[in-house]
Amino acid sequence: MKNKFYTYIQTLQDQICKGLENIDGVAKFREDLWDRPEGGGGRTRVIENGAVFEKGGVNISAVHGKLPDTMQKMFGVGEADFFACGLSLVIHPKNPMVPTVHANWRYFEMYASTELSTSSTSLGAGERKIINQWFGGGQDLTPYYLFGEDAKHFHQTCKTACDKHNPEFYPNYKKKCDEYFWNAHRNEARGIGGLFFDYLKETETMKMEDWYNFVTEVGNSFLQAYVPIVERRKDLPYTEANRTWQEIRRGRYVEFNLVHDKGTLFGLKTNGRIESILMSLPPHVQWVYDHHPEKGSEEEKLINVLQHPKDWLLADSN
Repeated sequence: MKNKFYTYIQTLQDQICKGLENIDGVAKFREDLWDRPEGGGGRTRVIENGAVFEKGGVNISAVHGKLPDTMQKMFGVGEADFFACGLSLVIHPKNPMVPTVHANWRYFEMYASTELSTSSTSLGAGERKIINQWFGGGQDLTPYYLFGEDAKHFHQTCKTACDKHNPEFYPNYKKKCDEYFWNAHRNEARGIGGLFFDYLKETETMKMEDWYNFVTEVGNSFLQAYVPIVERRKDLPYTEANRTWQEIRRGRYVEFNLVHDKGTLFGLKTNGRIESILMSLPPHVQWVYDHHPEKGSEEEKLINVLQHPKDWLLADSN
């Protein structure tokens, strides 16, 4: 499964990078290959200073080795070895009318530390007895100005992907997304959500192959979910005041990633490549003391929604 999923995310990285480069029309992704001393490595791709995208990254990695003590405590296990691979992306557009987007799809295996490798694989973890394995991931949207049409499109694309596998997936994983991307110290959501799922393990009704099919279905839907929104908004006019608001909201994005995000924590605790981990941070950001948007403004409209997540697929949502 690890080889199969790693092959998939390699192909998906190529597809997403090509799709985003086509929209930008100017900038191209820079690629960096890196190795992790403890085992594994990755392929980081970053786009900067484009016509549409101010900064973005689409990264893949496959790492393995001894599970760090901090992660043992998190998972409630003793000494163990692990393998993890995934694709993680964050795109920060230049125009404040275009939302930031984040997505991640990952696979994890855990092995008893006493198990000895009997043969090597292309990913270096060896043929081990798996004592735990799961998929995780999702995709979510962080707008600076609300467009109901965009929110509905993003969520409908997520729902369509989910419904091909189970009609309960979208409402469940939409709710988990709203709960996960909650900036507790601000009492507001990071954005308008999407999907979030984790620890998707084998059950009587869902085998690992079934979870693979579901996660890849969501991954394959990403460009369809995001590209039409970018195309609708990338050429809209904006002011310096709009940019200032965008940079203030980007500050909240940074706060969430550094304070709450599990993926950032995992990367830092497993000695991941710091440039790849922090590529999610926007290039221009502000923290304005005790800032509040004007009453009745479009900025206040956004805050009201972030403080009270909504079901964007209801007929009266706008």
